[in-house]
Amino acid sequence: VQLQASGGGSVQTGDSLRLSCQSSGRTLSLFAMGWFRQAPGKGREFVAAMSRGGGRSLYADSVKGRFTISRDNAKNTVYLQMNTLKPEDTAVYYCAADRVINTAELSPGVSEYDFWGQGTLVTVSS
Repeated sequence: VQLQASGGGSVQTGDSLRLSCQSSGRTLSLFAMGWFRQAPGKGREFVAAMSRGGGRSLYADSVKGRFTISRDNAKNTVYLQMNTLKPEDTAVYYCAADRVINTAELSPGVSEYDFWGQGTLVTVSS
């Protein structure tokens, strides 16, 4: 699975961005999908995840109510809608795929994910 993340950019506080992650190769319907981010000088942290079928989602407390993960399995694409952006959201954002059997399974753990995209930079200025 090759994942290509896009949609990052430089915005102002309060703006919105939508990140996309498209897969080439195997269908994303086999995978739970996650978004992670890594700010300068910090470790990679969980942002959001969605189960294979899209019926379950999970968010980090820091983005709950502002970010929304969604997926279109027919297009092999996962999205992260980010609203009301804050300077602390500045980071490189990565999408990742977790090969799971259970369609409801999802995880916030970095080590659970099998495939990673290259990252897209989001910069939020005050």
